[in-house]
Amino acid sequence: YNGEKYEKALTVLIPKNPEHLPAIWACCTSSDFNERVRKLDQKVIVANATVAKIPFDLAHWQEVARKKYPAGLPSPSSSDPTQWLFDGQPRSSSEPLQVAVARLLGYCWPRQTGSSFLDCPAIQPDSLGSLADDDGVVCLSSINGLPPGDEQLRDLLKTAWGTDWNSTVLEDLLARVGYAGKTLDDWLRDGFFEQHCGLFQSRPFIWHVWDGRRDGFGALVNYHRLSASDGGGQRTLDKLIYTYLGAWIERQQLDQENQVDGAEGRLVAAQHLKAELERIRMGEPPFDIFVRWKVLSDQPVGWDPDINDGVRMNIRPFMTARPLGAKAKNACVLRTTPNIRWDKDRGRDPERPKSEFPWLWKWDGSAVDFLGNEKFDGARWNDLHYSLSVKRAVRKEKDAA
Repeated sequence: YNGEKYEKALTVLIPKNPEHLPAIWACCTSSDFNERVRKLDQKVIVANATVAKIPFDLAHWQEVARKKYPAGLPSPSSSDPTQWLFDGQPRSSSEPLQVAVARLLGYCWPRQTGSSFLDCPAIQPDSLGSLADDDGVVCLSSINGLPPGDEQLRDLLKTAWGTDWNSTVLEDLLARVGYAGKTLDDWLRDGFFEQHCGLFQSRPFIWHVWDGRRDGFGALVNYHRLSASDGGGQRTLDKLIYTYLGAWIERQQLDQENQVDGAEGRLVAAQHLKAELERIRMGEPPFDIFVRWKVLSDQPVGWDPDINDGVRMNIRPFMTARPLGAKAKNACVLRTTPNIRWDKDRGRDPERPKSEFPWLWKWDGSAVDFLGNEKFDGARWNDLHYSLSVKRAVRKEKDAA
């Protein structure tokens, strides 16, 4: 701990004597400590004063630390890919297949991008980097001469395991994710995205876009590429629509001409997906992005997300678009619908200008292009929609001013 500000849900313990740190760590990571805290406080956020009430026998915990850490405390590390300290290696991860997919799509953890923390230095590039996809889009079927997604993933896993790689390793990896006796392609198509959403608490950074058919078009997309600034996000979306999906549609058209079984159904589903993705690109309601903490003149026009606004805000258009013939009420063009809602957030905002934040001026919960009422209420609505014409008009007024 270097003295930075921290969330009130945390308690910072700073040893007056650094030599006591192993004993304190041994105590605080024990089940005994957890049980003692919970006897005093069952709230999600435990008060600092509660932690201070827990008895601490220095001599006892020094002895525990000597046995548990004979060479001293190890450097901080984590095999959990949800943690900042994680090193980005599939083989050392608690979720090797999830990490392998992320690496295949070009995702890097903080330490791989030059960040460091105390005894956790930045990590140098590794051999897996050369296997990452260049544009952040990996199709599950072979398109434009590229290998299908499962073959690309298998090559990355083989590189990660080196000489230890064999069919048994793959079987064990699939068994760990509930796909024993099935293929890597099965897991990518049916299991990956649902497990990805579960692991990262419905804030996915690898999106599985599909047309609703298991034998249809499916692609994994790096959300960070899809939300890149300076038009990078729109270029990635264009590549998904016109390069990859476009090539798939052409193939189905040819197969339809040659009377290949199922080609007509795949073609219609893919064409519908293309239309839905083009609506997202255009950004008219209900396929627009709305960010309640940004002034109306700064709301995205079309598919122009700001990665700093977070997945919850930017994923809404993809959860609005639906595959052809989808029966489930919440079905969308993502393989599994993440558990994300845009309900009104708790609390109220301070009074802000109606021209900049009209939704804070008593929105009725349904009106599109809402420009405010007479009364201010500060309610933190998230599910508003604004048309391109309104956004452009507001921007024009701002520029003129």
